Amino acid sequence: MTAVRVGPRGRGVHRTIAAALAAAPAGTTVLVAPGTYVESLVLSRRVTVEAESGAGSVRLRAAHGVPVTVTAPGCVLRELHLAGSDPDQPVVRVEDAAGLTAERCELTGGRVEVLGSASGASAAANARLGAEDTLRGEVADPVDGGGVLVLDRTRLSGARGAALHLVGDARARAVDTEISEVDGIGAVVSGQAVLIAERLRVRDTSGSGARAKGAGRFLARGSVFSGTGRHGVLVEEDGAVELTDCRVEESGRSGVRLAHRGRAALRETRISGPREHGVRADDQGGVSLRDCQVVRPGGHGISAAGASSVRVTDALLAEAHGSGLALAGQARAVLEGLRVRGAGEHGLRVSGAAGAEVTDSSVAGARLCAVHGDEEARLDLTGLRAVGAETGLRLRSAAEEESRVRACVFTGQGRSGVEIGAGTAVSLTEVRVSGAGGAGVTVDAGGRLTMTGGTVAGAAGSGLVLEREATAEVRGVRFEDCGKNGVLVGEQVSGTFAHCDVSGTTFPALHVGKGARVRFLGCRVFDSAQDVGLADGAEPEFEDCAAVRVRTASLPSLSDRTRPPAAPAYVAGSGGDSRAPDQATPEGEGVLWDQGEPAPEPESLEDLLAELDELVGLDGVKRDVNGMVKLMQTVRMREEAGLPAPPLSRHLVFAGNPGTGKTTVARLYGRLLHGLGLLSRGHLVEVDRSSLVGEYVGHTGPKTTEAFLRARGGVLFIDEAYALAPAGAGNDFGTEAIATLVKLMEDHRDEVVVIAAGYPGDMDRFVSSNPGLSSRFSRTLLFADYSSEELVSIVEHHAQRHRYELTEAARRALTAHVGTIPRDAGFGNGRTARQLFQAMTERQAMRVAELTSPDSAQLMQLDEHDLL
Repeated sequence: MTAVRVGPRGRGVHRTIAAALAAAPAGTTVLVAPGTYVESLVLSRRVTVEAESGAGSVRLRAAHGVPVTVTAPGCVLRELHLAGSDPDQPVVRVEDAAGLTAERCELTGGRVEVLGSASGASAAANARLGAEDTLRGEVADPVDGGGVLVLDRTRLSGARGAALHLVGDARARAVDTEISEVDGIGAVVSGQAVLIAERLRVRDTSGSGARAKGAGRFLARGSVFSGTGRHGVLVEEDGAVELTDCRVEESGRSGVRLAHRGRAALRETRISGPREHGVRADDQGGVSLRDCQVVRPGGHGISAAGASSVRVTDALLAEAHGSGLALAGQARAVLEGLRVRGAGEHGLRVSGAAGAEVTDSSVAGARLCAVHGDEEARLDLTGLRAVGAETGLRLRSAAEEESRVRACVFTGQGRSGVEIGAGTAVSLTEVRVSGAGGAGVTVDAGGRLTMTGGTVAGAAGSGLVLEREATAEVRGVRFEDCGKNGVLVGEQVSGTFAHCDVSGTTFPALHVGKGARVRFLGCRVFDSAQDVGLADGAEPEFEDCAAVRVRTASLPSLSDRTRPPAAPAYVAGSGGDSRAPDQATPEGEGVLWDQGEPAPEPESLEDLLAELDELVGLDGVKRDVNGMVKLMQTVRMREEAGLPAPPLSRHLVFAGNPGTGKTTVARLYGRLLHGLGLLSRGHLVEVDRSSLVGEYVGHTGPKTTEAFLRARGGVLFIDEAYALAPAGAGNDFGTEAIATLVKLMEDHRDEVVVIAAGYPGDMDRFVSSNPGLSSRFSRTLLFADYSSEELVSIVEHHAQRHRYELTEAARRALTAHVGTIPRDAGFGNGRTARQLFQAMTERQAMRVAELTSPDSAQLMQLDEHDLL
């Protein structure tokens, strides 16, 4: 290494850094003695300028102008303190085709500026850069032009306007670097520039933490944006941002803000305490969140308006002052695995002409509605669970296309479970409404309801209320234990009720208002004081309906008849059976009112065991499950032979780390028990502490019971069951939930199988927390972590399922990569494999997008470049 020295004395020692640079050939290291140097430098050759005595010993400031201008590639500043004379001006400028690495430097009193080329020749190369790119080659030789900067363990502070500014086709990488105390924005990326950040810390800015505009891209991993005066991250025009494993804290406005056509992808990122919204998207902006958290926003968790789009996968929105998620204008949202916990307004609000597609999500603790839609909003809800709030679902939309709600649960609302506004069209399929403080489901004047399957239970008011001129087509719904009517039909209502059951009502089970034109087909009323109440001028039709254990019955009694029930005698124009008694239908000929729902066909045990065997790994679990199946088959044979059955507990403890397949095996176990004829349905109901434990005294018991009864005929899977018995918590509502579970397990021991799952070390505490648990959970299945080979197999399984193919090179690279993943507390087992596969498909999509006309083989192929 060629070295020259700079200092106040000594033979052969230059007195100024500029003099040393003028004398130094390319490749020279300039060692600077401690002191303060007032001069401006131009690095026009490949050189290294280094503080000889380490960080903090050399301070360089310019009397005027830019302290350091870089015009050559491959330059290095090491352990220097550079101070600008004007915070509005650059302290370091990296010009076109130049490259600079700043290591352990302090850059204060001005911005760091990286310029692009006049031709923008590096724009295409910039578009291919990813978060893993180090820019080592580019900083040494920017072949296509544009400045290149690498900041390594460097601090930028005291700038005005922006601390770091990239323009044109410039690119930069910041590693373990801090930007602070900025009167303006922390980092600005414009033009076609790219900023790659790893463990970047941006704090105490009067403007946004980072801003991407033009077609600039900002890619950050493991970074923190805190105490920003405006937005944590701002994306405008055609800018793009990727945040992975980042934190955005205490922003003065929104955590992440998108405008124009800006795009943002957030993964494993937490946004906490912004004064406005957690994420805000306007215009044609688009944002995706995966495995993210938005906590305590002053506005909405996510706000989208204009023609923006939102995609959420496995995210938490908690304690929003406004709504958890709010859509307006023509915004669109696709939400899967979203959890909303606590909201000052609605859990989800959709207004204007916006639309939301929601799958397998939950809302708990919203103050107003769990889900609210108005104006011309359209909702598509599948597998949503809404707990608490004033109203579960309130939809008041004039959209022509009906909103659809499938397999959703609304429980514990203060008013109605579901409210359908005037003129609104909604389809409810297999929806459960329970414990509403008012009516279960209400349909305002002119509303249109299609309801198929499902249950309305425990409403303080009526189960279903149809206001004047509403229309309804209701089929196969159960109305249970309602405080008023089971079904209340208002004036001028029209529709059909087919094969519905109403039981345990205080008021008449079915009440029909004046002028209503409704038909009841194959409906039954059980255990009520009165079956039918009619207003003057009501004209319902009853066909094949019956009353069972009803004190005041107008419908034929199921136990007294030899023929199908007819309409009540006083109902004019009824569709009752007019046949003479001797023409009655013989018993057993399939009368509708006497038919139950046929039991589902059991699946083949051979097929189910083969499906179990196909799972990757889990050899010990497979042996245990096969052994239990054989044991239960033997028990069945003994019972059929008239021999007493040995004591057998079907309840299990699944002990293992996250992502080891516990839920998958639990679902298979339920289906196996159904195939053996030991469970009537074999379905799986998955709950955790939040699903069982209430928020106040007297709430836990009913909440646990409701969850348990949903599992009747199947498996109740309690994830993280140890949370019900927290260490050192003597007076916890979890104890009440456990006691309730123990009683229910005894009362319904032949109807429900309970599987408690969690970390191995914590499950012993759970089982020993109550003597009733230890006697019922006598068997534990241990789910071991997946080996590297098994993780690779899981990735290949995902690829085959989605019709991708890994090349041999990709398989080798994947095997090597999986072997380097730390097996610490953050290791996700199968979830890690799924995330690897998703990351590979995303990179492959970006790679294939550059091809002009990719063929099907290219669209299916994942190669080694898609891994890193």
